[in-house]
Amino acid sequence: MTPAAVGTAGPRRRSRVTVRGVVQGVGFRPYVHALATGLGLSGQVTNTGDGVVAEVEGAAAAVARFCAGIAAGAPPLAAVESVDHHDLAVTGGSGFTIVASHRDGPVRTLVPPDTATCADCLDELSDPGDRRHRHPFISCTNCGPRLTIVTGLPYDREHTTMGGFPMCAACAAEYADPADRRFHAQPIACHDCGPRLRLVVPGAPHAGGDPVGAARALLAAGAVVAVKGIGGYHLACDADNSAAVALLRRRKARGDKPFALMVRDLAGAERLARTGPEERALLTGQVRPVVLLRGRRGPRHAAVAPGSPDIGVMLPYTPVHHLLLGLPGDPPGPGTLVMTSGNVSGEPIVTGDAEALERLAPLADAFLTHDRAIRVPCDDSVVRVSDGAPSVVRRSRGYAPLPVALPVPVRPALAVGGDLKNTFCLGEGRRGWLSAHIGDMDGLATVGAFERARRQLESITAVRPELLAADRHPRYASGRWAERHCGGRPLLRVQHHHAHVASAMAEHGLDGSRRVIGVAFDGTGYGDDGAVWGGEFLLADYDGFDRFCRLEYVPLPGGDAAVRRPYRMALAHLRAAGIAWDAALAPVAACPPDELRVLGQQLAREVNCVPTSSMGRLFDAVSSLAGVCQLAGYEAQAAVELEAAALTAGGGGAYAFGLRPGGAKDAELIAAPGPVLAAVAADLRDGAPAGTVAARFHAAVAALVVRGCAAARARHGLGTVALTGGVFGNALLTGLCAGALRADGFTVLLHRLVPPNDGGLALGQLMVAARRTDG
Repeated sequence: MTPAAVGTAGPRRRSRVTVRGVVQGVGFRPYVHALATGLGLSGQVTNTGDGVVAEVEGAAAAVARFCAGIAAGAPPLAAVESVDHHDLAVTGGSGFTIVASHRDGPVRTLVPPDTATCADCLDELSDPGDRRHRHPFISCTNCGPRLTIVTGLPYDREHTTMGGFPMCAACAAEYADPADRRFHAQPIACHDCGPRLRLVVPGAPHAGGDPVGAARALLAAGAVVAVKGIGGYHLACDADNSAAVALLRRRKARGDKPFALMVRDLAGAERLARTGPEERALLTGQVRPVVLLRGRRGPRHAAVAPGSPDIGVMLPYTPVHHLLLGLPGDPPGPGTLVMTSGNVSGEPIVTGDAEALERLAPLADAFLTHDRAIRVPCDDSVVRVSDGAPSVVRRSRGYAPLPVALPVPVRPALAVGGDLKNTFCLGEGRRGWLSAHIGDMDGLATVGAFERARRQLESITAVRPELLAADRHPRYASGRWAERHCGGRPLLRVQHHHAHVASAMAEHGLDGSRRVIGVAFDGTGYGDDGAVWGGEFLLADYDGFDRFCRLEYVPLPGGDAAVRRPYRMALAHLRAAGIAWDAALAPVAACPPDELRVLGQQLAREVNCVPTSSMGRLFDAVSSLAGVCQLAGYEAQAAVELEAAALTAGGGGAYAFGLRPGGAKDAELIAAPGPVLAAVAADLRDGAPAGTVAARFHAAVAALVVRGCAAARARHGLGTVALTGGVFGNALLTGLCAGALRADGFTVLLHRLVPPNDGGLALGQLMVAARRTDG
């Protein structure tokens, strides 16, 4: 280090300070400017590919205070990972400046996520005396779009989709004023220089006037309006207009799948559902995800979320949303909107304007659009409170592309995830970057969206993968993509449920030096024996796993047909358990006679009947048997409605699974659902309501989890349990399992930062693949 110079004012010191983390696009340089000038320091600050770099000079004590305090007082949207500093030769000079950004090497900084409109901007939006009154793109250094407008790094206006909107004199003055809230705020704009909203009604001439007011009038009249947001288009309608909701449901071919709602404020959310402190914090925070809440049953709930115990609610997070829902003093209009992703069912969210007018034309009556381009598509995130704390169900807007801290360093790698709820993960060193939600990889449009997102994330992280990881399923589109694009790099296949367990381990910072008991329950995952796994107790670390316990195999008759028609799964389970197909049982009555006859022959001859140990399919079977759901129009509908039924039940009681030893090349224990199914059938014959059956089944699964884990602890000395897989999106089951396990002395790992479903799969693939190639 260079010794501090001594001048007439006492010892002086100059230091270069490098701050890494989420420090670009969050007002960090203005903050540094204020901190330095407040301490009487001279120097400069800039964005680089490495983060924010400042050089400060002044009294040695003041420089020391600057270095010690720079992280503690960081702006609200910043996330400081590290602060490094070293001394330089004193050069003299006065004043502190923000200098133009530059790249002097690989990009190592983190792009921030998009953030909900802050309170200061909302005050200006509503103030008739403010020059940004009702400006639909109002933002500042503390809020607004970030990831979805970034075209390159470092984060400066010319590297965003706002680069095509030159600032007017008033905005430029704010941008250059260190005392202003919009000092170096890249999305800054106003009515005079910013993007423009317009309302397009196909077949109608362009009308002048207020596009938001006209859109509100259309919504009030029962229309479906496609609304361009931060990360893509929504399809919106008045949630209190049952005809409009039914119209949108029919046009989108959505079946009974729940819609998300947007309400004006917290009071509106509390009229729809029960909220606790955690839910209220999620609803009003800077991310503003869709929050799954236990709904207050009524006509509106029945229309937007039929059969579901939950209702997805979010508060407005863009100025356009606030304007659509109405500011104080606005004419009356819809106060609760259905806001569902703007896409054709099964396709990725629409982001382009011409694309919207083409692909959404059969779905929307009008389009509220604008001329600011969306660089990166980004769906709404979905979060719920499970076992007393937030748990991410879909990780997208507001969370992506923030990295997950990895417990061990990994070489540069790309894990491509699975085919349902796809996300991928780029990793290098101690960071894993999960992409925003891509969707189901069952069409060319989604594969194309995957490819575009992969290119974009590689560009902003500078990760150049040296290996790829994929699921072992031979027919997954994600795996086939990896095969086509590995380009001579190693491609490692990771078993589906091992990846689930590894994902939970990584999220909780486990380095893999000790195995955990991974309870991986889901609908489907390709097993090492060619069966469809999904009811697994794995003794696992990153290096590998042993299958300790599993559900007994039953036939999966017709593959996807059994998933869409839960009565087929129920009939397969009944036959496997030796229970007669009594005509009084709901699945027997639900199955058409010709299909019932063919199904019996199919099961007897084992034709197109892959064996499965899936807990998800067992939930389907019990849902059918209890008369809750016979036809599933969306993924996990039968299980969702079974959970809803269980919440209506009073009293107690539980069924019990059988547990027997496995074979030499099989799991150590086999859990037999036959006794559960026999008890369910007996209860139903005795007139037990569906809610009672559902509640007892949930209790039985929780008891099985504790029994299986206790056996693993007794035989192998393990005391940490990871609950993972899509079945643990069921908040009732998760709470029962976690509570019972803790009461029995186990440490319980639940997903919080990444989804328990296949949206978190890629993180586990990354960790397993990295360990296999370590060294």
